[in-house]
Amino acid sequence: MSINWQAFRLTIELAVVVSAILFAIGLPLAYWITFSRWRWKFLVEALVALPIVLPPTVLGFYLLVALGSRSPLGRWWQSMTGHTLAFTFTGLVIGSILYSLPFAVQPFAASFSSVDCKLLAASATLGASPFRTFFRVVLPLSVPGLVTGVVLAFAHTMGEFGVVLMIGGNIPGVTRTVSIDIYDQVQASNYAAANATALLLLVFCFAVLTAVYGLNRRTPNQRSWTIGPVK
Repeated sequence: MSINWQAFRLTIELAVVVSAILFAIGLPLAYWITFSRWRWKFLVEALVALPIVLPPTVLGFYLLVALGSRSPLGRWWQSMTGHTLAFTFTGLVIGSILYSLPFAVQPFAASFSSVDCKLLAASATLGASPFRTFFRVVLPLSVPGLVTGVVLAFAHTMGEFGVVLMIGGNIPGVTRTVSIDIYDQVQASNYAAANATALLLLVFCFAVLTAVYGLNRRTPNQRSWTIGPVK
């Protein structure tokens, strides 16, 4: 019985990179979803939430087509780097960002919408710009939701299977993540190793969810961070 620590290191690296990128792009997107008055905003919300209900193999297939050598993006990337995006760590990052996007954006948007509008009005009255109001009022009051979004995105990326298999394949040290390693062990009837890896991942995910629910319990005035449509 042995655990593939190389797969664990790769998965953690992937989750860290994806969580950092989602934090950077999720903040402005969640802010726009929360405060925009655009009539058709619900279309963007539905697009962001689509990975929650879409089968991972479907998303993975279209990402494979979009990033493959026959696509404009794939050809451009190959001309710049000498290889395609598919079946690379960079491809895994792109696929994981799209697949985990709602798990970051929706908690961000829920935390922004829970900020008292009177505080925003008071800040505007005092002459603060929207940019300054965001960093001095909205952001500090939304810290629990931001932490929750980052943690959920990290944990969700750790457990991905369908998308990473479709777009990354199973290359040791490059695209073989923990979930794929467990699948390989089961296919090889190596149930002891599969059990050890799965148990470790189970304990990790339980610890992450415990931290999230503990954070919500300590902030009763904040909105629940359950993944779903942002109202």
